Amino acid sequence: MKKTLLLYSLLLVFVKLNAQRVFDLSIDIPRGFSPNEVVIPESPLSLQVLFIGGVDMVETVPTYGNPSTSVPAKESHDFIGFTPDETDESLGWVSVNHEMIFADDHIGDGGGMTSFRVKRNQDGTLEILDQTLNDGRTGKFFNVDFVNTVGETGMNCGGINSPDGRIWTAEEWLRTSNPSIYGGGLSIRDTNDFVINSDIQEWNNVTLKKYQNFNWMVEVDPKQAKAIRKQYNWGRQAFEGGAINDNAQFVWLGVDATPCFFGMFVAQVPGDFTRGTLFVYKHDKPGYNWVPIWEDGAMLNHRDYAIAKGATMFNRIEWVTMDPITTDIYFSETGRDNPGFLWSNENEAGAQHHPYHLQRAKDLGLESPNDFNYTDYYGRIWKYDVRADKVEVYLEGGPYYDVSPTEGAYPENHLSNPDGLNTILIGGKSFLVIQEDLIGTSHGRMPAGISNRMCEMYLLDLSIQEPSLNDLIRIGIVPRGAEITGARQTPDGKSLLVNAQHPSSLNPFPYNHSLTFAIHGLDKLSANDLRSEIKFRKQNELEDAQEFYLYPNPATRIVHFKNIRDVALYNAQGQRILVKRKTKSLNISSLDPGIYYVQNEKGENIKLVIQ
Repeated sequence: MKKTLLLYSLLLVFVKLNAQRVFDLSIDIPRGFSPNEVVIPESPLSLQVLFIGGVDMVETVPTYGNPSTSVPAKESHDFIGFTPDETDESLGWVSVNHEMIFADDHIGDGGGMTSFRVKRNQDGTLEILDQTLNDGRTGKFFNVDFVNTVGETGMNCGGINSPDGRIWTAEEWLRTSNPSIYGGGLSIRDTNDFVINSDIQEWNNVTLKKYQNFNWMVEVDPKQAKAIRKQYNWGRQAFEGGAINDNAQFVWLGVDATPCFFGMFVAQVPGDFTRGTLFVYKHDKPGYNWVPIWEDGAMLNHRDYAIAKGATMFNRIEWVTMDPITTDIYFSETGRDNPGFLWSNENEAGAQHHPYHLQRAKDLGLESPNDFNYTDYYGRIWKYDVRADKVEVYLEGGPYYDVSPTEGAYPENHLSNPDGLNTILIGGKSFLVIQEDLIGTSHGRMPAGISNRMCEMYLLDLSIQEPSLNDLIRIGIVPRGAEITGARQTPDGKSLLVNAQHPSSLNPFPYNHSLTFAIHGLDKLSANDLRSEIKFRKQNELEDAQEFYLYPNPATRIVHFKNIRDVALYNAQGQRILVKRKTKSLNISSLDPGIYYVQNEKGENIKLVIQ
C-alpha cells in the first residue's frame, strides 16, 4: 500500500507519535494492508466520532402530509459547514450534507442535510447539545427542511461556508428532464411544476419544470434547520464548491463536470446575494479575465452561454477555498481518465482550453486535449491570484505512472484526484487541507495489485510558492471504500471536522456507515514544527549519509532522531542533564528554555534550542 499510509496498522491503527510530529517515516508497512477504521496521527491529536448516518436519529417537520417524527439520518456525508455561536452557550452549529438520491416520506426525497449544535468540553472533546427549534422540534440532530421551503434538493454534495458562518449546500445532480429525476419512484416522486417563492425579485412566482428546480446553490439556516433560498441568480449548474470573501461581496463557484467553468458572483451590496452579476472566467480576455452571464435565460442554461462567450474549460472543478491571509483562491480539479470526448464539442462551439491543458496535450504527443487519448488520471490544485487576476496550476497530482509500481517502489506521497479542499490556520499560518476521492486504482493511483481506493488527507503549507508532492503532510486516512471529505476547522482552531463517505459495509461499526468525526488537538500543533517535518524530510533525502540529525530544532516538547541511538543531553555549562539509550526521541518538556547540546555514542554534537 502507500508506504507511510499502511504503517498505521502496526499499532492498532493509530500511529504512536509524540509532540508535534505528524507521522513517523521510519516504520515499515505490511503488504496489502487495508485499514477498516479512521486513521490519524495520535499524539497530540485525538479522534472522536460525532455523527453516524443511518444510525443517529434526526428530527423532522411535517412532510408530504406525514407528521413530524424521528427517523434515521441519511448517509453519504460530504460537505461540512460550521456556523459560530455569537453567545457563550455553545461553539456553534454543524451542517452535514448527504450526497445521495433517496425517497423518504419524512426527510424528503432527493438529497438532504443534517444540522446539530456542539459545545467544547473541558477535556477538548465536543458535546452535541439538545435543542428546541422555533418550529417545535426537540432533540440533538435535525433534518434540514427543503421540501416545505424551496423544494427538494438533489445530491447535496459540496457547498460554501462564508467567513461569517452562512451556509450554502450544492446540488450536484444535473438533470435534463422530469423522467430523469423520477427514477422509478426511488428519487423524486413529485414531478409537478414548481412555483418559486423567493426574495430574489426577478425569480419570485416564476414557474419551473420540476427538474429545473434542481442544480442550484441553496442557502440554509442551520440554527433552525431549514432552507432560506435557492440562488437562482448564480446559474443552474452541477455545483460542487465555492468560497466567499471576507466582506461577503465576491463568491467564487466550482462545478463538477467536464467541461466546467470557474464562476464568480459579485453582489451589488455586500452580504445581500439576492442582487448582483454572475461572471465566468475567460483566461484570454483582454484586461479583466471575467465575462458577465446576464442575458434572459442564461441562469437556466448557464453552460450554453458560458460556451458561447468562449469561457475557459476545466476538468471537474470540485471544492473552492480562500486563503484567509492572502485572499487568493484555490480550487481542486479532480480530473477524469479520458476527458477528450467530453469537451471537444464545447471547444468547437467556442469554449477555450486553458493553456495548461493545451501544453499538457502536446507533452503527451497529442494535437489537442480533445483527443480521446488525452488522459488526466490524477488532477491537481489550481490557484487564482486575485491581484494578478490569473489562474495557474499550484500543485500537480501524481507522480505519473503508466504502470502501477509495486508497494515497495511506491512513493511516500502520491496525490490522486484531489476533491475536498479547505484552508485552516495553525499558529496563524495558512495550510491547505487536501482530500482525495480516487476515481480509479490504475496508473499508480494505487500500488500494483491493490484494488481498494485508499483515500488520504494532506496538509500543505501555503507559504510555499512552488510546492511539490514532498511538501505534503499526511494527517488522515478513511476506512476502506470511503471518500475523505468535508474537512472544516472549528472557529476556536482546536479541531478539524471530517467526513468518511460511503465506506465498505464490511468495516466494523461505526466505520461501516458514513460518519462525521473530529480530529482534536490542532491547537497543539506548531506551524514551525510542521515545516520542520518537511525540512527534515528534504534533509533526509538530500543528505542521506548524515546519520546524526534531530528535529524539530528549536523545540518545546519532544525532539526526534533520524535513527535509534544512545544520546546524552548537556546544558550550556557542559553539565550532563540526562542519558537515554537506544531511543529515537527525547522528552524535553520539563527543561527550562535555553541552549543545550545533544551528543551521540560517537561523540558527535548537535546544538539544540529549547523554547
